[in-house]
Amino acid sequence: MTAMERENTENFCSVCPRHCGVDRSRRRGVCGVPGTLTVARAAAHFWEEPCISGYGGSGAVFFSGCNLKCVFCQNDEISSGGFGKEITVDRLREIYHELIDDGVHNINLVTPTHYAEPILESLNEPLPVPVVYNSSGYDSVETLRRFAGKIQIYLPDMKYRDASLAKKYSSAADYPSVAAAAVREMFRQVGEFRMDHEGILEKGVLIRHLMLPGRLENTLDVIDWVSSEFQDKVLFSLMSQYTPNANCSCPELCRTVSEEEYNKAVDYLYLVGLENVYVQDFSSAKQEYTPPFDLQGV
Repeated sequence: MTAMERENTENFCSVCPRHCGVDRSRRRGVCGVPGTLTVARAAAHFWEEPCISGYGGSGAVFFSGCNLKCVFCQNDEISSGGFGKEITVDRLREIYHELIDDGVHNINLVTPTHYAEPILESLNEPLPVPVVYNSSGYDSVETLRRFAGKIQIYLPDMKYRDASLAKKYSSAADYPSVAAAAVREMFRQVGEFRMDHEGILEKGVLIRHLMLPGRLENTLDVIDWVSSEFQDKVLFSLMSQYTPNANCSCPELCRTVSEEEYNKAVDYLYLVGLENVYVQDFSSAKQEYTPPFDLQGV
């Protein structure tokens, strides 16, 4: 292999579990975006769990693109639509410090997986607040290992334990095994969670699960997995806020989660003995949880 061939091979993207091998300096990968940082919003966000948002907000940086293809995505304007503004690594560092100056509790990297390389560069110098890696859970262990010491809080989804649902709704039949390995690596890096005296998370893993209508068994399987793997060494958030999007293509997903479904899941949480959990008011199925993507702060 020539030096030029080696250089070209190094450009082929393999930062996520898709390993699509695309040269993102020339064209878009499965994530739908080029290798250049593209951001849709950067602002204090108050709709995360209380230990993340606190009273000062979470400094959320919303990156465009996504390596999953969820048919129910609430952020499809940026995840698949590609909306956002291209910025440099230097500008990303400036954004971190602008948010910190505004009094946020942390820097919250929302859907960062496919921008691992420039984000790693942006974190060369430690920040004075924790950094949150907020992902779908569909992450490569090899890439996550490179973030060791740079991330204090991991905020992954655990969407599925059922591979058939992962394939149908997110085009990722391997999601259950990939996400399980990713979350284990996240926990290996940061260990048991720790709060400060005001109840703000300083380090640890907070696993989220968004309930889907008619898929209670999948939710119970996720709860079983979290309980058996970590018990109360991590935080767990059971979300009822699923809202069908305007382009709902699966008839069974064109409704919200029923109160009966959610109550059964909450009861099961306590039955298996999980205590460090967040549950939502059943009225939480609202589109207002999705912020406006208007390039604020970018």
